[in-house]
Amino acid sequence: MATGKIRYWAAAKEAAGVAEETFDAVTLSELMTKITADRSELARVVRRCSFLVDGAPVGKRPHDEVALGDGVTVEVLPPFAGG
Repeated sequence: MATGKIRYWAAAKEAAGVAEETFDAVTLSELMTKITADRSELARVVRRCSFLVDGAPVGKRPHDEVALGDGVTVEVLPPFAGG
């Protein structure tokens, strides 16, 4: 099980109620399941988000194929207005 930090931005931060928190998860999919359990507003927001893992965009890769290593930082980025 990998441990790391997840950072929330904008609407994700508001829905999570915190700017960041630690996690234990092996894949991005597992992490999303854990952080959205009992947090329906966060679950709604993260469906529209993009993600960075240690600064690298996840893009359209399936979240169950995105492995998380120890000490990784995952950033949750909601769509931003503007250009």
